[in-house]
Amino acid sequence: MIKITEGPLPTTLEYAALGKGELASRIAAKKAELGAVILGHNYQRTEIQDVSDYLGDSLGLSQEAAETDADVIVFCGVHFMAETAKVLSPEKTVLMPDLRAGCPMADFVTAEALKRLVNEHPGAAVVTYVNSTARVKAMSDICCTSSNAVQVVESIPEERPIIFVPDRNLARYVQEKTGRENIIAWDGYCYVHDDMVLEELDKARADYPHAVVVVHPEARQDLLEQADFVTSTAGMVSLAEEHDALIIGTERGLVDRLKQRFPEKTLIPLSGAAICGNMKLNTLAKLAWCLDHEKHEVTLDDRVQEGAERALRRMLDLSGGWRPPTGEEEALELAGVRPSGCGCG
Repeated sequence: MIKITEGPLPTTLEYAALGKGELASRIAAKKAELGAVILGHNYQRTEIQDVSDYLGDSLGLSQEAAETDADVIVFCGVHFMAETAKVLSPEKTVLMPDLRAGCPMADFVTAEALKRLVNEHPGAAVVTYVNSTARVKAMSDICCTSSNAVQVVESIPEERPIIFVPDRNLARYVQEKTGRENIIAWDGYCYVHDDMVLEELDKARADYPHAVVVVHPEARQDLLEQADFVTSTAGMVSLAEEHDALIIGTERGLVDRLKQRFPEKTLIPLSGAAICGNMKLNTLAKLAWCLDHEKHEVTLDDRVQEGAERALRRMLDLSGGWRPPTGEEEALELAGVRPSGCGCG
């Protein structure tokens, strides 16, 4: 039987001295007390994934949270993801285990810098990747994800220029797929995906010649051109269901998750160095501290909240809006949905 230390501890250092079993028990108890739900991004440490109620990509998790009866959302990801959860669930309390967990790609563009570019291109539509701050989303016409970016761009009249922020690689991919020449791409990128190189892919293919190659569209064009599939993390989960051997070009956290779910399959990271240090800032000890102290809360200015929600809702409306997953989709995401539900008790 696990003995639980009574009451909140002052700092994360004291929590880090506890065993994983005690930390997990404390997290479960406090989650039930608060009526909380824990969201774990695909790139989180496995210890975080193991105690999460839902696993997935940033937008999907925020949509799941909006549909639950939970009063408190604890987002184990990076800052822009917690902001998105707050935008879609303004009445709920949104917490983050570590405020330092930011996103370098989101930080490439600020609202002030975007405003200057918009002034240089009057009449241009602003399409903003969800990997962005709420302030930038609030200045946008519409948001997009890696899986619906092509659809979003195609919804805008061909003659209208498009400012696409902040990912240059996703912008280039969309430009190739749509044939649109009037896309003005922000010069930002995800270092995890941008650092993956052809030499790594060539070695993985030589070692696993029968494996199917899937790469995230945040990667560089030369890698995308060599991939069998280019898709989001949710798409990668589906492909892992369908294929026995995959070389996966994205952050290692997703590969670790898929290996747990499909231990009999050959699932190889394209790059062993594809690790997001910001995602890995969240730990089990910090999560327990976050719940016990009900910190760190994410709040948004009303105008930012309204503007960001407008851009996100336009995207969701274009994509058919939020709907419950089908039975088949639920099965594909089985590894990411814990039987305990939201933990509201």
